[in-house]
Amino acid sequence: METGRVVSLQYDVIVIGGGGAGLAAAVSAAEHGAGVLLLEKNTALGGTTGISVGSFTASGTSVQRAAGVEDNPGEHNEDIGKFRPDLEARNDFARRRFLTDNAGAAFEWLRGMGLSFQGPSPEPPNRQPRMHNVIPNSKAYIAAFHRRCLELGVEVRTGACATALKRSAEGRVTGVRFTWGGGEHLAEAAGGVVLAGGDYANSYEIKRRHLPEEVARIEGVNPTSTGEGHLLGIAVGAAVRNMDVTYGPEIRFVTPAGNPFAQLLPADPRLARLMARAMPFVPKRLLAAYVKRLLVTWTHPDDKLFTAGAILISKEGCRFCNELDRPHLKFFDQPDRVGYLILDAKVAAEFSTWPNYISTAPDIAYAYLADYKRMRPDIYREGPTVEDLAIAAHLPAVALRETVEAVRRSHKNATTSPDPFGRKEWAAPFTQGPYIALGPAKAYIVMTEGGLVVDERMRVLSEQGQPIPGLYAAGCNGMGGLVLLGHGLHIAWAITSGRLAGMHAAGR
Repeated sequence: METGRVVSLQYDVIVIGGGGAGLAAAVSAAEHGAGVLLLEKNTALGGTTGISVGSFTASGTSVQRAAGVEDNPGEHNEDIGKFRPDLEARNDFARRRFLTDNAGAAFEWLRGMGLSFQGPSPEPPNRQPRMHNVIPNSKAYIAAFHRRCLELGVEVRTGACATALKRSAEGRVTGVRFTWGGGEHLAEAAGGVVLAGGDYANSYEIKRRHLPEEVARIEGVNPTSTGEGHLLGIAVGAAVRNMDVTYGPEIRFVTPAGNPFAQLLPADPRLARLMARAMPFVPKRLLAAYVKRLLVTWTHPDDKLFTAGAILISKEGCRFCNELDRPHLKFFDQPDRVGYLILDAKVAAEFSTWPNYISTAPDIAYAYLADYKRMRPDIYREGPTVEDLAIAAHLPAVALRETVEAVRRSHKNATTSPDPFGRKEWAAPFTQGPYIALGPAKAYIVMTEGGLVVDERMRVLSEQGQPIPGLYAAGCNGMGGLVLLGHGLHIAWAITSGRLAGMHAAGR
C-alpha cells in the first residue's frame, strides 16, 4: 500500500548489500524457499568482492583432493594465526574455527553454480596450498550469483540506500526503510534482515571513533565502503568488536583510468569452465603474464624497495618522510595526497630478478620492474639523469635535484649531513643513472576488520550477548572478532557467512 510517498512491501528476507556476502545471502535464502529483496546502494552489484583479485582460501576442497593435497580445517585454523601473531590476542578463535569448518562447503556450493578455480596455490605460512583463484576474475562471483538471483526470483534493486531498520514493540527487526527511485520505501521482512553492506574503510565518521586521526583520515581502496551496515546494526544495539583493526594502511599505485584489464574479461560461467579445462595446458609463462596484470594494478609495492634505497617524494619533488618508518602515514599531508618512488640504477637492477620482486601473488606470479615498465606506462618514468627524469615525470627539476643531492650527502656522511627525517640506513647513494620514478602512489586502507558480533547462526548479538531478533549479518558486517589478514580469507568469510545467514534468515 502507499501512504504519502512511503511504499510498503512484503518479503520473507531482506538483504542489505550487493557484494559477495549479500549476494550469497540472497541466493541461499531463496534456495531455502524465501521471498527475497536485495538492496544495493550503488548502481551496480559487486562491492569490494567484485574489484578484488578473487582468491578463495579454504581447506579440504575437491580441488585440493584432485591435486593430491590432504588438508583439514584444524590445521587451516592454526595457520591463519601465523599471518599476524601480534594480533592473535584480538582474534575470536571459535569464530575462526567456524570459518575453516564451513568454508569448504561454501566453496563446493560455488562450484555447483558453475564457478571454476585455478589452484590450489601455496601461501606461506600455510602448510598446505589452500588459495583457490576464481577464473577468469572476481567478477565471476558476481555474475554467477546474479544469474542465480534471476533464476530464483530474488528481487534486486540497485541504487537503493537503506536508511533505518524497523523494529517491533518487542524489539524484533521487522523491516528496512530505504530510498529508491526518488521515493521513500518500507520493506517488511517476515523472516529476517541480513546486513551485508561491506566494511567502513572509507567512512571517516566511523574510523575517527576507533582509530588514531593519522590512520582514520586515510581513504579506503573501495570509495563506497562507508559502513552503512555497521551503523544500522549499532543503531539497534548491536555489539561490535575490533573496530580499531585494519588491513593496511599500505602504499598502492593509483589505478589506471578506465576498467583494469581483468575487469574487462567476460565472467560468464560457461567461458570460465572452458578456461578451467584449458588451464592445465596453458604455458606457465602465459598464466603468469595474465596474473601480472592484476599485480601491477591492485597489489602494493614491497617494502624492500625502501630498504634497498628507494626514496619517496611529493609531486613538488621533495622527500617528506623516513621511508623506513611507516611512510604510509605521511601521504595525507602532501599535495593531492600522492607520492612518487624514486629509484637509481642500483635499486632498479636489484628489483629486476628473483628474489627482489616489486609485487607478488605467491607461487603464481612475480612482478618486477620491467613488468611495471611494460604494463603500467602511466606510472613508470625514466631518465638518464635526475633532470631528465624530472622532465619525463613532470616533477620540479630543481627540487628533485636538490633532494637527490641531499640523499647523497647523508649517505656519504651521516654525521655532517644527517637526514632531516632521521633515516640512518642508506643502501644506495643515487650516483648512477638511469633514474626511475614510479607513481603517483597513495596510502590506502585496504579493508577494516571490525564488525558486529554474531553467533553461529549469523544472528547479530547485543552487548549483553543476546540475539537481536530478526537481524543477521555477513561478511564485513559480521566479522565480530575475526582477524583475517591472509589472501583469500575475506572472500571465504563473505561467501561462507552469507550462505549461512541467508539460510537461517529463511528459517531453515
